[in-house]
Amino acid sequence: MLGNISVHPFSCIWLKAKMTPVTRQEVLGLYRKIFRIAKKWQSASGQIEETIKEKQYIISEAKTLFRKNKNVTDPKLIKQCVEECEARIEIGLHYNIPYPRPIHLPPMGLASKQGRAFRHQEKLRKFSKPIYLKSHDDIS
Repeated sequence: MLGNISVHPFSCIWLKAKMTPVTRQEVLGLYRKIFRIAKKWQSASGQIEETIKEKQYIISEAKTLFRKNKNVTDPKLIKQCVEECEARIEIGLHYNIPYPRPIHLPPMGLASKQGRAFRHQEKLRKFSKPIYLKSHDDIS
């Protein structure tokens, strides 16, 4: 039983907070949606082993992120996690790939390992990361 705990799936969170009923319903709906997607998932290759592996990944990713964010209370962070979840669902369904799509961030080659230029490059890399990968690096 989830009781006072809310869920944000295939991307994000368990939310133990004073949430509005709409937010709680949205989060729980996303969580259920992820498990329905996993249940019906077919790999692009059509191979049974690959399909089973991808279904397991979807479920484990949802559970991992769900548990990781169980204490999130900030409404802005909750909204960000919901948006990340929706983005990952849409991208996964569109490309028929459950894994996060790779991105190509600029290398840190020209800046020294300390100082203003390095901090500026780190900041640019952080802001250039797409929303669907915000939680991916935290758990990998």
